[in-house]
Amino acid sequence: MAVQTVQAYQFALDVTPAQVRALLAHAGAARVAFNWSLARVKSVLDQRSAERSYGVAEELLTPVVGWSLPALRRVWNVEKGVVAPWWREVSKEAFNTGLDALARGLKQWGDSRRGQRAGRPVGFPRFKSRHRSIPSVRFTTGAIRVEPDRKHVVLPRLGRLKLHESARKLARRVEAGTARIMSATVRRAGGRWHVAFTVTVERTDRRPERPAATVGVDVGIRHLAVLSTGEFVANPRHLDTAQTRLRALGRALSRKQGPDRRTGRVPSQRWRRASARLGRAHARVADLRRDGLHKLTTRLACTYGTVVVEDLHVAGMLRNRRLARHIADAGFAEFRRQLAYKTVWNGGRLVVADRWYPSSKTCSRCGAVKAKLPLRERTYTCTSCGLVLDRDVNAARNLADLAVQPTDPETGTGMGGVVSAGSGPVAGRGAIQKTHFGGQEAKNRQPDTAPADQTGTVPS
Repeated sequence: MAVQTVQAYQFALDVTPAQVRALLAHAGAARVAFNWSLARVKSVLDQRSAERSYGVAEELLTPVVGWSLPALRRVWNVEKGVVAPWWREVSKEAFNTGLDALARGLKQWGDSRRGQRAGRPVGFPRFKSRHRSIPSVRFTTGAIRVEPDRKHVVLPRLGRLKLHESARKLARRVEAGTARIMSATVRRAGGRWHVAFTVTVERTDRRPERPAATVGVDVGIRHLAVLSTGEFVANPRHLDTAQTRLRALGRALSRKQGPDRRTGRVPSQRWRRASARLGRAHARVADLRRDGLHKLTTRLACTYGTVVVEDLHVAGMLRNRRLARHIADAGFAEFRRQLAYKTVWNGGRLVVADRWYPSSKTCSRCGAVKAKLPLRERTYTCTSCGLVLDRDVNAARNLADLAVQPTDPETGTGMGGVVSAGSGPVAGRGAIQKTHFGGQEAKNRQPDTAPADQTGTVPS
C-alpha cells in the first residue's frame, strides 16, 4: 500500500551573472512586499492604540488590517502600483513570498501571546534588511519542471537554470507518476544558490532489516552516539577541525574595511570577498555535519524496527559556556528530527524517553538508581549488583529497555509512530532541586523517590 508524504529535494545551481541579478531582483521584491505590509500593520496597530488612549469607542477605531495571506494580498494589490511601479518586471510569486512570510510571522506572534504555541516566546516581526536577510523566493504556480536532460530546471520568469548536479532521483519519480512538484524555493546560502522542490511522494510500505530489533541511542560529545549494542559512533567534530581556518579567515576579515552603520561607510570589495570566503567555510562545516547525521540516521532507521532516543533539553545545555560550542557542533536536535521522519518512512517507530528519565544513573542490570553521577565518572559501577560498564553503554541499554515497557495505546504506540516513554513528571518529584547543601541538612535529607536526572542524560 502506498502512502503519500511530503518530501523536499534540494539541488545546487550554477547560475550566470544575469540570472543572479534576476534572482536578487525577485528576492528584493519579496523583501519590499514584506516590509511595506509590516509597516502598514504596525501603523494601524499604533493608531488604534493611540485612539484608545484618547477614549475613542471600539466601533469608531481605525479598521484593522487582516493578518492572513489573502487579506494582506488584497491590500498589496491595491497599493502595489504606487509602492512598486516596477512590479511587472518580476513574478507575482515574489511578492507572495514576502506576504506569506509576514502572515506566518504574525500568526506565530499572536499564538505565542495567547499561549497557543509551545516553546520560547515569539517576538513581533521585524523589518528585513537588504544586507542581513537571506535572499529567497518561493514559486507555487506557473511552469515548474525538471528538463529531460535532468541537468536543468525551469522556473517562472527565471527561465532555464542549470543544476550543479543531476536531478535524476526526482525526475524518475515525476516521470513514473509517483511524485508531484508542489513548489520550488530558490535561496542563497553559503555563497551558492540552491533550489528546493517540495514534492508529494507516494512511498511504498517498507520494513526495516530487523523489524523486531530495538536499539537505544545515547548521544554525547565524546562519542556522537553510543548504541545499546555496544557500538560507538565517533564524533567527527567538524567545527573543531575547521577552527584553525575559521580563525585565520576571521582575522583576515577584521583587517579589511567593513561596513559602519554609524558613519554610513560601505564595505570594500576586499572585505566582501573575505566575508564570502568565511561564509563558504562555515557552510562547508554545516554540510559535513548534515551529511554525517543523514548517514547515521538512515542506517539506524533502515536497520532497527524501534529506535529509542532521549528528549534532551538542548537549549539548557547550551547555557554551559564550556560545552556550548561542542553541543551545537554535535547537532542533537537535528539528529532527533531526522530520526522522527525516517523511522516513519521505513516502517519503524521512534520512542522518545522522558526528559526526566535517569538513564545514566540507573543500573541496566538490576534497576538501582544512583543519587548522583558526576560527569567525570565515565564508568558506571553499581553498588547493588556490582555491574561495571561504560557510562554511555549503560544509558543506551536503559533506553532500549523503555521500548518494551507498556505505554498508553492512545499515544500512537505501534509501527510507524513516535511514542513518548519513560518516567514522566514523577521522576522529578522529590528530587533535590538545590545546587549546594551545607552541614547536617545535606546528610539528613532523603528524597521520597529516587533522584532524577535533572537535564536528561548529560552529554559525554
